[in-house]
Amino acid sequence: MAERTAVEKAVLAALEREPAVKLHRWPVQIEYNVVNRALTLEGEVGNIIAKRRAYECVSHVDGVDGIMDRLRVRPSEPRGDGAIRASITQSILDEPTLRDCALHVYHKGVMETLRVPPGGKDVIGVTVEDGVVELTGHIGSLSHKRLTGALAWWAPGCCDVLNVMKVEPAEADNDGEITDALRLVLEKDPLIHHADDLGVSVRDHVVTLSGVVTTEEERHQVEYDAWYLVGVRDVVNRLEVRRVAGRTGRT
Repeated sequence: MAERTAVEKAVLAALEREPAVKLHRWPVQIEYNVVNRALTLEGEVGNIIAKRRAYECVSHVDGVDGIMDRLRVRPSEPRGDGAIRASITQSILDEPTLRDCALHVYHKGVMETLRVPPGGKDVIGVTVEDGVVELTGHIGSLSHKRLTGALAWWAPGCCDVLNVMKVEPAEADNDGEITDALRLVLEKDPLIHHADDLGVSVRDHVVTLSGVVTTEEERHQVEYDAWYLVGVRDVVNRLEVRRVAGRTGRT
């Protein structure tokens, strides 16, 4: 019990020091398994930044060898699983780069096939349970896996995305791949204006964003999109907010 108490105190101290988590406003429940030295995080957080940084900061605590991340992001609006599922599947069906992917949805153990393109080799499975989206199947590139994950995160009501799709054939991940995937996602995001003008650099899976956006909301959204990508360890947001002549925001 003494070992468990010491580890839990260290975890809580790490979460307290992480400003993105805001532990007093968004309490995080922790459970530590002494036998396998595994930590479980549960609760609701304000955004994807808090979720990712909570995981990262506790991963460096001595005595923690594994983490089960069950933190949920508070959705922008409450919606039922059926509405979330419908939003995600429609986004996948409408996305041109995923047109060759078969699409299946799972609900209460029953599979429904929404699309089987002729000659298509890739398969996307979508399950939504209590606001948590799970993406299964196999897809042809890491960029498309990351794009599909972003489409799921964008669905109103989504609380978390478990993107466990396999990439076939297997593809080595690297900073350049993350850069390409983020540029693709920013190009697709309807909330991002003039994505081509934004600077994106990645080193050791840490994304640095630079350039100019016209609103604070857009600045946050660009950072959220970076955090939505599987494999990103941290995001440094150097975007400036200022009105640029000839540009207008969404009306």
